[in-house]
Amino acid sequence: MRVTEQLAELREIRRSLPGTFGFVPTMGALHAGHASLVERARADCDAVGVSIFVNPAQFGPGEDLGAYPRSRERDLALLESLGADLVWTPAAASLYPPGYQTWVTVEEITRPLEGTCRPGHFRGVATVVAKLFLAFTPDRAYFGQKDAQQAAVIRRMVRDLGFPLEVVVCPTVREPDGLALSSRNAYLDAEERRAATVLFRALCAARALYDGGERGGEALRGAMRAEIHSEPLAKEEYVSVADPGTLSELDRVEDGALLSLAVRIGRTRLIDNLALEGNGR
Repeated sequence: MRVTEQLAELREIRRSLPGTFGFVPTMGALHAGHASLVERARADCDAVGVSIFVNPAQFGPGEDLGAYPRSRERDLALLESLGADLVWTPAAASLYPPGYQTWVTVEEITRPLEGTCRPGHFRGVATVVAKLFLAFTPDRAYFGQKDAQQAAVIRRMVRDLGFPLEVVVCPTVREPDGLALSSRNAYLDAEERRAATVLFRALCAARALYDGGERGGEALRGAMRAEIHSEPLAKEEYVSVADPGTLSELDRVEDGALLSLAVRIGRTRLIDNLALEGNGR
């Protein structure tokens, strides 16, 4: 496994790797969810590259940029064990040098949900992912379903800008009690960790109602809210029953939907989602 901080060296190594190339962008603090993306890329492609970069452009004022978990040596050991070929760990100044002023903005699909709660977040995401795609020139790029809106934004960007690659979205990896794996789970104390299962319980409550025949968007949102409000440590930021393609809220679910939510458990902000299929499953 080759590890570099330098863009020129990254490109030189990338040119030396034959065959199909899979890419997994990460912010480090790797867990089994990230590992599943690398394993999928390893199974699909001849070579695999990974970036480790805590992207300052996607953090807003007062967010956890400084406190975001970092574990470089452990991350590199894990990636080597998974068979990654190339890892880029750039400094922020190399991606955003002094005077930097060029940004990628995806319009409609970034406005609801996370876009409402975190203005500017997806401008930072789209910009850094575009720069990573240009650096790695992958054939396929791998993202997790847990960040469903992010995956939709990247797919839109790839389609609109004509990046010659396939975006592969892989299933959310969960703890046995349903909590979606996230680097931010490390912020939770024992009591908050117990309370954090409310996100998955809320999604499951809405899915059960849907499987029982309910098609009203507000009824499904109400089921999620009721579950969240039953947990004293949980504070709802949003619940959503939206069209999977546009993320517009649905009054009635006719052909599937994306259930999603953002909840604060103590001081930690967590997100999760589930897809409702058009056949009611």
